[in-house]
Amino acid sequence: LTVMGNAGMEPNISPADNAAQQDSLFSMMDVFLISLITGLFTYWFFFRKKKQEVPDLPKMQPVAAPVRDSSFIEKMKKTGRNIVVFYGSQTGTAEEFANRLSKDAHRYGLRGMAADPEEYDLSDLSRLSEIDKSLAVFCMATYGEGDPTDNAQDFYDWLQEADTDLSGLRFAVFGLGNKTYEHFNAMGKYVDKRLEELGAQRVFELGLGDDDGNLEEDFITWREQFWPAVCEHFGVEATGEESSIRQYELVVHTDVNMNKVYTGEMGRLKSYENQKPPFDAKNPFLAQVTENRKLNEGGERHLMHLELDISNSKIRYESGDHVAVYPANDSSLVNQIGEILGTDLDTIMSLNNLDEESNKKHPFPCPTSYRTALTYYLDITNPPRTNVLYELAQYATDAGEQERLRKMASSAAEGKALYLSWVVEARRNILAILQDMPSLRPPIDHLCELLPRLQARYYSIASSSKVHPNAIHICAVTVEYETKTGRLNKGVATSWLKNKVPDKNGSNSLVPMYVRKSQFRLPFKPSTPVIMIGPGTGIAPFIGFIQERAWLKQQGKEVGETVLYYGWPPEGGGETGLSSGCRRECEDYLYREELAHFHQEGVLTQLNVAFSRDQAEKVYVQHLLKKNKENVWKLINEGNAHIYVCGDARNMARDVQNTFYEIVAEYGNMSQPQAVDYVKKLMTKGRYSLDVWS
Repeated sequence: LTVMGNAGMEPNISPADNAAQQDSLFSMMDVFLISLITGLFTYWFFFRKKKQEVPDLPKMQPVAAPVRDSSFIEKMKKTGRNIVVFYGSQTGTAEEFANRLSKDAHRYGLRGMAADPEEYDLSDLSRLSEIDKSLAVFCMATYGEGDPTDNAQDFYDWLQEADTDLSGLRFAVFGLGNKTYEHFNAMGKYVDKRLEELGAQRVFELGLGDDDGNLEEDFITWREQFWPAVCEHFGVEATGEESSIRQYELVVHTDVNMNKVYTGEMGRLKSYENQKPPFDAKNPFLAQVTENRKLNEGGERHLMHLELDISNSKIRYESGDHVAVYPANDSSLVNQIGEILGTDLDTIMSLNNLDEESNKKHPFPCPTSYRTALTYYLDITNPPRTNVLYELAQYATDAGEQERLRKMASSAAEGKALYLSWVVEARRNILAILQDMPSLRPPIDHLCELLPRLQARYYSIASSSKVHPNAIHICAVTVEYETKTGRLNKGVATSWLKNKVPDKNGSNSLVPMYVRKSQFRLPFKPSTPVIMIGPGTGIAPFIGFIQERAWLKQQGKEVGETVLYYGWPPEGGGETGLSSGCRRECEDYLYREELAHFHQEGVLTQLNVAFSRDQAEKVYVQHLLKKNKENVWKLINEGNAHIYVCGDARNMARDVQNTFYEIVAEYGNMSQPQAVDYVKKLMTKGRYSLDVWS
């Protein structure tokens, strides 16, 4: 356009010149148009390409999702298995029992496999009869207040809704529970009953293991009767003595890229260096300890308050939830095991499953060093189970020690009694056993294969996310005691947490953690009264509850009566660090200033405190409840109060529940059975909640 304008302003240009100029003009226009068309075509081409690719994106998503095996039936057929042992496991014990049962099968000419129900479609149980001499065994732990474990939740949901005909299925169930809990072995009982309702045939009676007694002995007793029943049902016989069969093979890495070696991560390699949400059991968040202070003023015990920084983690929690932390074993114990076995603990190795079809390729993340495995992945402080002793016996060069180990691993009454006294009651861990049996020197790789996994420890969160959205508070007591052999045993997690000193630049203050949701919740309406009973560190969730009620009051909400009963339970102790109570006010009044402040502000309407050793007659929380029984009944009956109990399940929770039976019977004019039924209905309605441990 500029050229054309200039041409109009030059009247004296000759025709030849004018023609030449026009030729030039047209050639420039051609170039311009061709360029424009090419540019538009290129833009359209790529734009069109992108539009075409958009529908393909959703197809890529399933690749990232965990892939569930198409069928455990097909896997069993492919590998020649006829027994499948499913496990519902929260702490690893049910999985361990399932592995032991699947290994047993070879003694009877059968082949077994342990299976995680979360990884398979359990509706395929109806097809198990396609396999000759097939059997499904279920090792099912009960978690919390009668709930399924996390990995058995889908199976539980399927069982509730299923109308499948399982008439061709043969099954047996062993339940793992604890009698101190209200719903003892609820999951094992339900699976056993429901499978029968769906037409399945029970091959052997339901086994009920009690962790409050001797779970190992319960399992062995059930197992020794279970296999003869299986033999009779299928018409098979034992092929010989139980033999030691390695499940994993050792591979030592002499030339390995250290960037591909696990250093304590629970799932993804380098996940601690490159943190990515969401955070859970397989992908914990490394939280910084910003505060670690002693709560009690005197006494022998160390009660502590820790604060974990969860900023930028996208972790959300509610009052009443639990925080899980992954601890590390004491380095001195790890070093002593290495010295006794004459091993270079920094050797990089892998333990690879000999069964190539197994979903579980390694017993813990590999490749790694023996030091890392013994520090972060393996339980070296709990007394080992009998199967570990049996497998280790072959390495004892002294005939007497070998016989002793085999006897303790046997099902004979004398052997069971010896195991109970020498291992369980004496609290001998693997190091103590190696120290007390000088001829027992197993290969460290076999020991690492046999030891169970080190589990996360759970703590009731002692804060409200309304007040502390970027922090999680923990209240715990260090566990330390002398065993019958004179050794000093320390709780793994509490001793480890005690040494977590706030240090912004160092790794010593980092804690791998994640949040586990609970049903321990404040009422939906803030105006509903709450009665909280939390002796000792059982007060933890109630600090969060009270903080939240104070916050709600500040927001102008009408907040109902908030009543706390706090004191010393009859007995305490335990690795969770949450079962110690208050013996003397001068020593053990946890959160004294905070509670006094809330009481003064009127948020905490009643603060009832019992310190058992401050007077001649011991006073516990249940005595304070009886003292205030008329007020307690009024809050329950007229105010529709919600009751919360946190602490020791074995004694305190049971005594408190019995006290409520008495109060309801007296003031509700009911018989004892009616009062019991009344309290049970409160539980069903969510008005009587428990957060207890044994």
